[in-house]
Amino acid sequence: MANWMITGASNGLGKALAQAVLAQGDSVVGTCRREPDAEAFEALAPGRAFSVILDVSDHDAAAGAVAAAEKVIDRIDTLVNNAGYGMVGAIEETSIAEAKALFDVNLWGAIAMIQAVLPAMRARRSGRIVNITSLSGFAPWWGTGIYGASKYAFECIGQTLAQEVRPLGIQVINVAPGGLRTSFASGGLVEAARQIPDYDDGARQSKQSLVAGRGREHGDPAKAAAAILIALAAEPAAQHLFLGEDALRHANEHFELIEGEMKRWETLSLSIAHDA
Repeated sequence: MANWMITGASNGLGKALAQAVLAQGDSVVGTCRREPDAEAFEALAPGRAFSVILDVSDHDAAAGAVAAAEKVIDRIDTLVNNAGYGMVGAIEETSIAEAKALFDVNLWGAIAMIQAVLPAMRARRSGRIVNITSLSGFAPWWGTGIYGASKYAFECIGQTLAQEVRPLGIQVINVAPGGLRTSFASGGLVEAARQIPDYDDGARQSKQSLVAGRGREHGDPAKAAAAILIALAAEPAAQHLFLGEDALRHANEHFELIEGEMKRWETLSLSIAHDA
């Protein structure tokens, strides 16, 4: 039996993953922001589902949350950084304060959790860290630049962390979902307060697209959770996992665009070398 800690476990992919983990007999500590959500989470499997109240934007609270988790499940074998929220708005429209608030959750909160669990994992020379990033961390699209930037940065953290801790026996996997049928496009979505009319027919379409697709997203959170467990159990261990047809399609389109630009400008790129 393994022990897990999952942030943002009260709904969406975090809850689906917790349910999948509990179904295979493991124990889970889920972080929740509200007491009623914490009580509902523990009711999923009394004696194996535990909760810790945590707002991941309170970075100083991460160490205490990890310590509280270790008191009830002894040790954390796998940390899942799932907590986060989406934002729409053109880059010009999004205030620095709004951007900072998003990064406090999507990036700095996850880093704080990683730093809190690593000492014990290093001491044991074992452990797994699962980072829930996003397709938007690879394939940017207008109106979601600030959200995508938080996921781009998280992708870099996860990929670099994997290199740093692999010699210490710790596995890191980045998981990039496309659209999942969760509350992401409703309660989990924030819009920049400022709206500039010039973006009505451009960047504003991101919100329109997300709202129009509510409840019709292609991805099933339960199937996504099952896929994550399969990827974690693979030999050799998975390092990156795209989830969903849309994730694969848009990521491939973006990679083809970048590869095309690299080939187009290859001669110019190589032209800056010093003369022999």
